[in-house]
Amino acid sequence: MLTLSQVYLPEFDQEMANTRRVLERVPDAKLDYTPHPKSKPMAWLANHVATIPEWVPYVIDCDSLDLAAMPPRPSLPSSREQLLAAFDAAVAVAREKLSGASDEHLLAPWRLKMGENVIFEMPRASVYRTVVLNHLIHHRGQLTIFFRLNDVPLPALYGPSADEQAPA
Repeated sequence: MLTLSQVYLPEFDQEMANTRRVLERVPDAKLDYTPHPKSKPMAWLANHVATIPEWVPYVIDCDSLDLAAMPPRPSLPSSREQLLAAFDAAVAVAREKLSGASDEHLLAPWRLKMGENVIFEMPRASVYRTVVLNHLIHHRGQLTIFFRLNDVPLPALYGPSADEQAPA
């Protein structure tokens, strides 16, 4: 019988490869771009996508995470190469942590807190799927909209994109 880690790892690998293909398209000249006054700049969104895998060690190694105690984030990257380096480092650690987690550990409860306030509690496996994987896919999709609005060709993710499909 497969373990949860064995079930999660192929999907993890596919989604990280897809995410890297998207991050490889981030245009250095458009890092300040925002599609709307309420939107964060492309550099912020791309950095968020690149660093979401950093949550995996918190989910695996800790019983909770207190957002009030988190140190401030370093400055935003100034290039695609910096984004890719941060992403690759985060993915390597995340994959190692996920591959070493037992079912018992992944099914144990985990809490997200803000000081003494518990925002939610759920099994680590659910936190991984929602806070890490689904969250990353959601923001990756937002990033592709930024690309489309700037005529940046979209990579194929789950099949050919309109930009990579051969004309009929």
